[in-house]
Amino acid sequence: MTDAIRVLVADDDRSIRLVIEEALKAMGCAVTMAHNAAQLWEYVTSQSFDVVITDVLMPDNNGLDILPNIRSLHPDLPVIVMSAQNTLMTAVKATERGAFDYLAKPFDLDELERLVRSAAARHKDDQPFGSHPHDADNPLIGRSPAMQDLYRAMARLMPTDLTVTITGESGTGKELVARALHSMGRRRKGPFIAVNMAAIPRDLIESELFGHERGAYTGAHSRADGRFEQARTGTLFLDEIGDMPMKPKRVCCGFYKKANSRLWGADSRSRSMCGSSPPPIRIWAHWWPMAAFARIYIIACVWCR
Repeated sequence: MTDAIRVLVADDDRSIRLVIEEALKAMGCAVTMAHNAAQLWEYVTSQSFDVVITDVLMPDNNGLDILPNIRSLHPDLPVIVMSAQNTLMTAVKATERGAFDYLAKPFDLDELERLVRSAAARHKDDQPFGSHPHDADNPLIGRSPAMQDLYRAMARLMPTDLTVTITGESGTGKELVARALHSMGRRRKGPFIAVNMAAIPRDLIESELFGHERGAYTGAHSRADGRFEQARTGTLFLDEIGDMPMKPKRVCCGFYKKANSRLWGADSRSRSMCGSSPPPIRIWAHWWPMAAFARIYIIACVWCR
């Protein structure tokens, strides 16, 4: 028989504490309840837990402000943050201050159970997580369930340099999401270069992306930097990437594989993001060389209607 998952829950709302307690006990957890931040900290410093679940706004303190202290004391203890402040900044701050995950109120109890089991498994494996916080303006709005899913995906991507494809119909805000990932990520001090691939003549796509030498083609009177070079230390956003012909796609495949572009012998490291309408995944994979497709992390771009 496996040991029960030891869960500490902190929320100043008695009714929420009761619902969470009953749900966790039903899945076999050993539950300890705290009604404010002070009691949360008292339990964390005196007892051992597998998972901590805390609200953000409590009368005596902010749950996000306690996160660094918990991580300092117990670096491998997963903390799930829940909040009725369903904004992008809440999700980002929770993730970057060391939270295992973020739950927007009201949430589904099945989702709570999934996160608790996942967090407990992570704790037993002693896998590190989290990163350091930073401040940034909030460029996105919306509190719908679809936007909460987007915020959580973005929060996990911001501290990384993963290549990202943002899918969504025209007008849903793909470039806005890309700009948010850039401005809140670790490349925020570098440039953000956006390129509409559908507006570039096919014969000039490679030159536009990777630059050219003088005389490379008719009208090339001087050496020019490509977009990858211009986005060095920053982010390159390629919108409508599905319209690219196969040849430059294969060139991009080599770029993703090496994680850098070389022009005149110089490293040109930049993070790549792509925008595309949402065709079926199999069709999208067919359009791209599989070696490149396998290196692209895909999130769905949605917008508040």
